[in-house]
Amino acid sequence: MHLDTMITHRLQMARMATESLDTLRPQIAEACDVLVRTLDAGGMVLTCGNGGSAAEALHLAEELSGRYRTNRKALRAVSLCADPTALTCIANDFGFDQVFARQVEALGRPGDLLVLFSTSGKSPNLLRALHAAKNLGLSTLGLLGGEGGPALEHCAHSIVVRGVDGAAVQEAHQMIMHMLCEACEAHFGPKA
Repeated sequence: MHLDTMITHRLQMARMATESLDTLRPQIAEACDVLVRTLDAGGMVLTCGNGGSAAEALHLAEELSGRYRTNRKALRAVSLCADPTALTCIANDFGFDQVFARQVEALGRPGDLLVLFSTSGKSPNLLRALHAAKNLGLSTLGLLGGEGGPALEHCAHSIVVRGVDGAAVQEAHQMIMHMLCEACEAHFGPKA
């Protein structure tokens, strides 16, 4: 593919993904509300994803426990992708399909929220994490792509970015993740 053609294609995919967020405003608002209510009630946010989506899961957790733009109280959040010793131990002893579910079982409590990022919604380790969360009484939020995959039916709340490729889905998820952070900042940050 010619370089200029590739750049044009990537920009087109990014525009389509960004423009699709306009139609997802109600789902984004609902996700912001669920996240804020969970944290306001003292719940913890657990995040997970694979590959680039794992990076987004890490990003959300660090923005919540650290800070986004302003100083505010630390918010209870942890990424299940963060500990390579846990990931490799669980993968070695139980299989890669269990790397997130075992951590949900260990860390999750009723009133917590599992947030997963996936461009397909098909990864067995994410599906098992959703089942573990449901069994323990956690709420679930899926930032998904494509048609949402099997994960869609197991998420209490979801935002599905459709009609673009995986890279553009991740770019849209990044924007949604920042909206989630801004909602938390508006609620927990210094009042104007």
